[in-house]
Amino acid sequence: MNNLDLILNAADFAARRHRDQRRKGSDAEPYINHPLDVARMLADIGGIEDPEILAAALLHDTIEDTETTAEELRELFGKRITALVLEVTDDMSLQKAERKRLQIDHAPHLSPEAKQIKLADKTSNITEIINSPPADWSPERRREYIEWGIAVVAGLRGVNEPLEKHFDEIILSARAAVESHVE
Repeated sequence: MNNLDLILNAADFAARRHRDQRRKGSDAEPYINHPLDVARMLADIGGIEDPEILAAALLHDTIEDTETTAEELRELFGKRITALVLEVTDDMSLQKAERKRLQIDHAPHLSPEAKQIKLADKTSNITEIINSPPADWSPERRREYIEWGIAVVAGLRGVNEPLEKHFDEIILSARAAVESHVE
């Protein structure tokens, strides 16, 4: 499989797996927009050209949020892509607070490739909080999410300066939006 085929196959697989899912934001965008945003950010801002990292970014939520198994990803996309997806996948059998704590704890120990995927993921999620916050999220809940994202990203730093600068810019916008109660 050539590089372009790999990326397109990963996008197609992710789109099919996430087909019935929507983002939590008030716009209720199709969920696939999120992994596409993460991969685009890695390529356009982070300068990532490695097709396996981009494919892993497209697939990063498939195990966590769909019926996809690690074995299935390994068979279709190989060991490296599956390993990257697993590095950024939460254990959904744990309580939400524990999963959030573990993201902070594990962030410094991720591979450089997984750190970049996680960094773009957090940036995308916080951008969503600014542009289309869930209707039932108070400004305080949005503020808590932003601060938690900052704590996760603290353990990811040192792998991609352009992505980190972009994250910092998004944080400034996010804090301003929440503080001014922009809905």
